[in-house]
Amino acid sequence: MKTITLRKGKDQSLRRFHPWVFSGAIVREEDINEGELVRVVSAESEFMGIGHYQIGSIAVRILTFEDEAIDDAFWRRRLTAACAMRTGLGVIRADNDMYRLVHGEGDQLPGLVIDIYGPAAVMQAHSVGMHLQRKEIAAALQAVMPSLQCIYYKSDTTLPYKAGLSDESGFLLGSPMELIAKENGLSFHIDWLKGQKTGFFLDQRDNRSLIEQYSKGRRVLNMFCYTGGFSVYALRGGAELVHSVDSSERAVEVTDRNVALNFPDCKRHQSFATDAFKYLSSVEDGAYDLIVLDPPAFAKHRDALHNALKGYTRLNAKAMQKIKPGGILFTFSCSQAVNKDQFRLAVFTAAAQSHRFVRILHQLHQPADHPINIYHPEGEYLKGLVLQVE
Repeated sequence: MKTITLRKGKDQSLRRFHPWVFSGAIVREEDINEGELVRVVSAESEFMGIGHYQIGSIAVRILTFEDEAIDDAFWRRRLTAACAMRTGLGVIRADNDMYRLVHGEGDQLPGLVIDIYGPAAVMQAHSVGMHLQRKEIAAALQAVMPSLQCIYYKSDTTLPYKAGLSDESGFLLGSPMELIAKENGLSFHIDWLKGQKTGFFLDQRDNRSLIEQYSKGRRVLNMFCYTGGFSVYALRGGAELVHSVDSSERAVEVTDRNVALNFPDCKRHQSFATDAFKYLSSVEDGAYDLIVLDPPAFAKHRDALHNALKGYTRLNAKAMQKIKPGGILFTFSCSQAVNKDQFRLAVFTAAAQSHRFVRILHQLHQPADHPINIYHPEGEYLKGLVLQVE
């Protein structure tokens, strides 16, 4: 295994167990191939950790701070620990067979995401190293979870584009199958082959349950509905009506299928394939007394931060203008580049622009199966607020 040596004094973050080594901290490195496993040592040659090397700002993602082999046993230990944690959380149940098994740094496996949908697992690599070791990881996953029928590798949109890797998405175990999984007793079609991310936004499970609690007798608008998760929960919660909006016709079709799967011949739901701002501008003031804003990431990197914050302010101001007095607004940001204070300031600005009295009822975040490594605060990406708008 080749060695990377850090500049003097640049080992402090590793001593605090932060799992990233930035390129500027490196003083010397051997001829290393991208994705290769490397040993990281301090300027005094003290062992710091082992991780995957990658060209770019984040040069090494640390897999272990112990001097140990990264072999089949290592992958099985990490996956077994991840599975045990989810079992302990109670998210693996007969009425809930979809959850995140591996959440990157939160499970000491930076660059790796594994989501479980009933008998299937969808694996994503966010680093070249995890991509190169995908088959070893799949073999370990199969050993830890022998009931799995399929393991699908889907990293066409997550691998670093500069790495020059070809799209190698495909089955590491099993073959295509129609996939319906359960979340808190509700059933959903999972578009794991062509859908966004791994096929479903598992990180909103707890927040969807909260929507259900607030929906009874309300007129609900679900913006950026994607697969209709919030809409289905609102219907089970007793909403008077639910309108689902997304610019993607395919997303609207999936939403309609999921509504029909849980509520056949439902007359309380209607969907619209149109632009979010255009739709909000067209509806009458007070038409809805519960609005959900869950847009795609407005900022995927820090260079886009300013425009993203303006976008969040504009969107929330429009929703506050339209919502019925006393209505409830669920608003989210999944942009990792936007921290919770910046998001809250954008929403505060929207409230001031709307000239409405606004109260915060809940502050929301990602669920426990998307854990945040305490040494890696960057892992806290989902922010949400539940507001009452007078």
